[in-house]
Amino acid sequence: MPDTAARLLVVVPSDTAPTARLGEWLRDAGLELDERRLDAGDPLPADLSGHDGLLVMGGPQSSVDDDATSGLGPVRDLLARALADRVPALGICLGAQLLAQAGGGRVRVGADGPEVGATLVAKRDAAEHDPLFGPVPLSPDVVQWHHDEISELPAGATLLAGSPRYAHQAFRVGRACYGLQFHVETTPEIVREWADGDPVGVASTGLDAPTVAERAAVVHPDLEEVWAPFAARFADLVRAVSSSRV
Repeated sequence: MPDTAARLLVVVPSDTAPTARLGEWLRDAGLELDERRLDAGDPLPADLSGHDGLLVMGGPQSSVDDDATSGLGPVRDLLARALADRVPALGICLGAQLLAQAGGGRVRVGADGPEVGATLVAKRDAAEHDPLFGPVPLSPDVVQWHHDEISELPAGATLLAGSPRYAHQAFRVGRACYGLQFHVETTPEIVREWADGDPVGVASTGLDAPTVAERAAVVHPDLEEVWAPFAARFADLVRAVSSSRV
């Protein structure tokens, strides 16, 4: 562990989508997490001058809603600041959609309906040369839970993973800002709560809520095997920024 921990600003838009295992992996990798929970009314900083990186989690809010309704405008502004200042950032699900918007991309209600439950995504060729995605297996397990889709990536973005249903599953904007449309941080308990609370999403699978939750629970060991090292590589990226500021 480094002598001085790099500081990561963590924005949690909803208590239903906590950092969970991702937070544990990032702490284990040596980062100090400054967590701001929107549900608790935690204030967000105006910029990232006091932090070495940014993580934005998911939530049931929609990035296509008016900012006055969703309250997500300040979060999108922080992601835009990360892009402008070349600060490492990682967006998960809703966070990835906000990152796409911050970079000039587009989000819309999913044309093929909700994408829910355990599934696979496929790496694209460009991922082989990416410092974070290079070591990821060709078709890693993930957990999906979104009703909106990233319909257009920002100009110049690099597509890192896709799927037959929704093409833009993972991407990089610039050299250090990453978006994952899917979830890697969940626990079986979190997925069970999502399944119980989202009858529309569950209905889109043709399964019942217990089955969706059970199938997701089965892949959680594989999630950790792949995505804990991914989190460590992101931590390395954040530490590199921290070191450059010394």
